[in-house]
Formats: sequence, structure tokens, C-alpha cells
Amino acid sequence: MKKDRLLKQIIASLMESLSVLEKAAKASHAEATHESSKAENKYDTRGLEAAYLAGGQARQARDLMDSIKQYEAMTPRDFSPAEPIDLGALVELDMDGARSFYFIGPKSGGLEIQLQRREIMVITPQSPLGQNLAGKTAAQSWTAKVGGVNIKYQIISVV
Repeated sequence: MKKDRLLKQIIASLMESLSVLEKAAKASHAEATHESSKAENKYDTRGLEAAYLAGGQARQARDLMDSIKQYEAMTPRDFSPAEPIDLGALVELDMDGARSFYFIGPKSGGLEIQLQRREIMVITPQSPLGQNLAGKTAAQSWTAKVGGVNIKYQIISVV
């Protein structure tokens, strides 16, 4: 699997999210500053709520822009089977018989990408699964308790 295509898809997905968020932030800002949002009495908080929403959306947009910059700066590289999992690794993982693909990225954990008819989830090294994978190599396995249930994990491949 070509990691450069995966990185391009991640960036495209983040750009799409940024575009939607920017439109929503502009609408929230317009609502917050519109004449109709002026408080009619001390209990009227429409304008204040819209301003908080616009501020939160602006912070999310800055975070997305930071994520895009970090992914654009990544240089795709392949991992050898004996090399420990680290940032930029694409991991195929068996979890009690169910296979999944994970890309270890710097940010935007939880993002799902479709590539070559495979669903790949971005996880960060700070996530619980990212912490479990860090430093492990292909063919290693471990058991972890998730939601009170023991789950057996085995690394199938690392690219």
C-alpha cells in the first residue's frame, strides 16, 4: 500500500473538514454580531452563546490547520518487520479474529480513511491502542482488558 496516497487522503479529508468548519464559524460569527443577537434583557444570552460557539469553531479550525501542516510535513517511509512501531507506521492488527488497519499519525486520531477497499483508522501515539503498539514489532501479541473483557491482539504486519 502506498503511504503517500494515504497521507494525501488524510490531508484531503482534513481539508474538507476545515472547509465545513470555516463555513460554520463564519455563520456563527455573523449570528453573534448580528443586530438581532443584541441582548433584550439580562437573561437574553443568544449573542453570547453564538460568540462562544464561533470562538470554539475558530479554535477547532486552527487545530485542523495544525494537523494539516503536520501531515504535509510527514515523509512516508516503510518499516521493516523487525523495526519497532512508531509514528508513520501502518499496522494490520488482529483483535480476537477481526482484522483492522491503523495508521499512527501525529494528530486527528479517530479519522477513518478508505483506501484500496480498506478502512484505515488514524490513531495517535497518545491513544491507548497507540501506547500499546509503540515499540512492538510485527508478529508480537498481547492481551488487554477492554470494557471488562480480555481481548487478544496480534500484529499481522507493519509497513
